[in-house]
Amino acid sequence: MWNAVIIGVPLLDMLRYEQIAAGSSWAGEYGSVSVPEERAFLASISPYNQLRRDVHYPEPLIFTTTKDDRVGPVHARKFAARLEEFHKPFFYYEIIEGGHNLGANLKESAETKAVDYIYLTRKLMD
Repeated sequence: MWNAVIIGVPLLDMLRYEQIAAGSSWAGEYGSVSVPEERAFLASISPYNQLRRDVHYPEPLIFTTTKDDRVGPVHARKFAARLEEFHKPFFYYEIIEGGHNLGANLKESAETKAVDYIYLTRKLMD
Protein backbone atom coordinates (compact mmCIF):
# COMPACT_ATOMS: atom_id res chain seq x y z
CA MET A 1 0.00 0.00 0.00
CA TRP A 2 2.94 2.36 0.69
CA ASN A 3 6.06 2.65 -1.43
CA ALA A 4 7.70 5.42 0.55
CA VAL A 5 7.67 6.54 4.17
CA ILE A 6 9.74 9.35 5.63
CA ILE A 7 10.09 9.15 9.40
CA GLY A 8 11.49 12.53 10.44
CA VAL A 9 12.80 13.49 13.88
CA PRO A 10 10.50 10.83 15.30
CA LEU A 11 9.01 9.97 18.66
CA LEU A 12 8.79 6.18 18.32
CA ASP A 13 9.34 4.38 21.62
CA MET A 14 6.24 5.33 23.57
CA LEU A 15 7.02 2.92 26.42
CA ARG A 16 10.31 4.63 27.21
CA TYR A 17 9.76 8.13 25.91
CA GLU A 18 9.58 9.54 29.45
CA GLN A 19 13.23 8.53 29.99
CA ILE A 20 14.53 9.88 26.66
CA ALA A 21 15.51 13.56 26.14
CA ALA A 22 12.64 15.91 27.06
CA GLY A 23 10.09 13.08 27.07
CA SER A 24 9.09 13.38 30.71
CA SER A 25 7.63 16.82 29.98
CA TRP A 26 5.09 15.26 27.59
CA ALA A 27 3.39 12.88 30.06
CA GLY A 28 0.48 15.31 30.39
CA GLU A 29 -0.08 15.13 26.65
CA TYR A 30 0.63 11.46 25.91
CA GLY A 31 0.10 9.74 29.25
CA SER A 32 2.52 7.94 31.52
CA VAL A 33 3.68 4.33 31.56
CA SER A 34 3.37 4.48 35.35
CA VAL A 35 -0.45 4.48 34.97
CA PRO A 36 -1.54 0.96 33.85
CA GLU A 37 -4.37 2.13 31.55
CA GLU A 38 -2.15 4.76 29.94
CA ARG A 39 0.69 2.25 29.57
CA ALA A 40 -1.64 -0.11 27.70
CA PHE A 41 -2.66 2.70 25.36
CA LEU A 42 0.95 3.81 24.81
CA ALA A 43 1.96 0.22 24.01
CA SER A 44 -0.81 0.01 21.42
CA ILE A 45 0.37 3.15 19.57
CA SER A 46 4.14 2.78 19.98
CA PRO A 47 5.74 2.32 16.53
CA TYR A 48 8.92 0.90 18.04
CA ASN A 49 7.05 -1.64 20.13
CA GLN A 50 4.70 -2.55 17.28
CA LEU A 51 7.48 -3.62 14.89
CA ARG A 52 7.23 -7.31 14.04
CA ARG A 53 9.78 -9.58 12.42
CA ASP A 54 7.17 -11.33 10.22
CA VAL A 55 5.55 -8.19 8.76
CA HIS A 56 6.51 -6.58 5.46
CA TYR A 57 7.19 -2.86 5.80
CA PRO A 58 8.01 -0.29 3.12
CA GLU A 59 11.68 0.71 3.03
CA PRO A 60 11.58 3.92 5.11
CA LEU A 61 13.88 6.91 5.23
CA ILE A 62 14.56 7.59 8.90
CA PHE A 63 15.84 11.10 9.55
CA THR A 64 17.02 12.69 12.79
CA THR A 65 19.40 15.30 14.13
CA THR A 66 22.11 14.66 16.69
CA LYS A 67 21.36 17.86 18.59
CA ASP A 68 17.56 17.59 18.73
CA ASP A 69 16.79 18.84 22.23
CA ARG A 70 13.15 17.71 22.17
CA VAL A 71 12.97 14.17 20.83
CA GLY A 72 16.66 13.36 20.50
CA PRO A 73 18.17 10.90 18.04
CA VAL A 74 17.69 7.89 20.33
CA HIS A 75 14.21 7.13 18.96
CA ALA A 76 15.38 7.07 15.35
CA ARG A 77 18.51 5.08 16.21
CA LYS A 78 16.56 2.47 18.19
CA PHE A 79 13.99 2.11 15.43
CA ALA A 80 16.71 1.65 12.80
CA ALA A 81 18.51 -0.87 15.02
CA ARG A 82 15.29 -2.86 15.44
CA LEU A 83 14.70 -2.86 11.69
CA GLU A 84 18.26 -4.06 11.20
CA GLU A 85 17.77 -6.76 13.84
CA PHE A 86 14.69 -7.94 11.91
CA HIS A 87 16.62 -7.79 8.59
CA LYS A 88 14.29 -5.12 7.22
CA PRO A 89 15.61 -2.60 4.68
CA PHE A 90 15.77 1.10 5.56
CA PHE A 91 17.68 4.28 4.90
CA TYR A 92 19.05 6.27 7.83
CA TYR A 93 20.10 9.91 7.73
CA GLU A 94 21.34 11.87 10.74
CA ILE A 95 22.72 15.38 10.59
CA ILE A 96 25.08 16.57 13.31
CA GLU A 97 23.76 20.09 13.76
CA GLY A 98 20.21 21.32 13.85
CA GLY A 99 17.55 20.88 16.41
CA HIS A 100 14.01 19.67 16.06
CA ASN A 101 13.83 20.67 12.41
CA LEU A 102 15.48 20.13 9.03
CA GLY A 103 18.87 21.57 9.94
CA ALA A 104 20.82 24.27 11.70
CA ASN A 105 21.04 26.53 8.67
CA LEU A 106 19.83 26.93 5.10
CA LYS A 107 22.56 24.66 3.70
CA GLU A 108 21.59 21.77 6.00
CA SER A 109 17.88 22.36 5.38
CA ALA A 110 18.48 22.25 1.62
CA GLU A 111 20.55 19.08 1.94
CA THR A 112 17.85 17.42 4.04
CA LYS A 113 15.15 18.34 1.56
CA ALA A 114 17.32 17.06 -1.29
CA VAL A 115 17.76 13.71 0.50
CA ASP A 116 13.97 13.52 0.97
CA TYR A 117 13.25 14.33 -2.67
CA ILE A 118 15.82 11.85 -3.98
CA TYR A 119 14.38 9.13 -1.73
CA LEU A 120 10.81 9.91 -2.81
CA THR A 121 11.75 10.06 -6.48
CA ARG A 122 13.51 6.69 -6.35
CA LYS A 123 10.80 4.99 -4.30
CA LEU A 124 7.76 6.41 -6.11
CA MET A 125 8.94 6.50 -9.70
CA ASP A 126 10.07 2.87 -10.05
